Amino acid sequence: MPDWLAIILLGIIEGVTEFLPISSTGHLLIPQNLGLLPAKSDLFNVVIQSGAVIAVLAVFTQRVKQLATTLSQPATRDYLAKLMVSFVITAAGGLLIKKFDIELPETIPPVAWATLIGGLIILVLEFLHKGKTGTSDIGWGVVVAVALAQLLAAVFPGTSRSGASILMALAFGVARPAATEFSFLLGIPTLMAAGAYKILSALKDGTAGNEDWGMVALGTVVSAISAFVVVKWLVRFVQSHTFNGFAWYRIALGGALLAWVSFGGGH
Repeated sequence: MPDWLAIILLGIIEGVTEFLPISSTGHLLIPQNLGLLPAKSDLFNVVIQSGAVIAVLAVFTQRVKQLATTLSQPATRDYLAKLMVSFVITAAGGLLIKKFDIELPETIPPVAWATLIGGLIILVLEFLHKGKTGTSDIGWGVVVAVALAQLLAAVFPGTSRSGASILMALAFGVARPAATEFSFLLGIPTLMAAGAYKILSALKDGTAGNEDWGMVALGTVVSAISAFVVVKWLVRFVQSHTFNGFAWYRIALGGALLAWVSFGGGH
């Protein structure tokens, strides 16, 4: 397979899965581990996630503009402060993970288990949330809980950053649309910072020269385009649907991967 085609496919996978509660990192690692697509560097897998930020900005243009033009209003400043605090907690936790050299699993079994268990957790949380409308207010407890959910997703590929943060907000009584918006907007600084950190680290340790930056750029652009379609659809979908369908998909995928490994298909 030509490298450019593999990059386009990885970009599509990233863009489609980044904001769905099924884990983009897990879906990037699975085809690379199975040999279906060529293995790419951790830098590539992280940086192309930044493309999804463009999609969020495009879909939430009016909301971002509204926040930017009403900074004098206490409600706007409160919302932005909560986004910033949640991001800072996530960033600080990410730096601690790096400082203590916590190795993130990249093989099939841990990704499969995270995928399967995450599906079961979604079903439980959706059952508990059934019949509840929730509030549009984002409390400070939600701010901290969402940040911790993002860190959990960072440590266990297959968990899903957006899924974990949205469901955590739902568990704290936040309405589905408000939880989704907060998660998506929080993804802007989170994904941008992760991509920037990877690039700066590569420049610092001299590995940047090993990357094909043209292919990284291609993957990022494709990720942005495909993520735009998904985000636009998902914002409408969550108004009247649960995540149970995604939960059953995760359970089926995780179970299939574990079965494949148990029969000697991989490690």
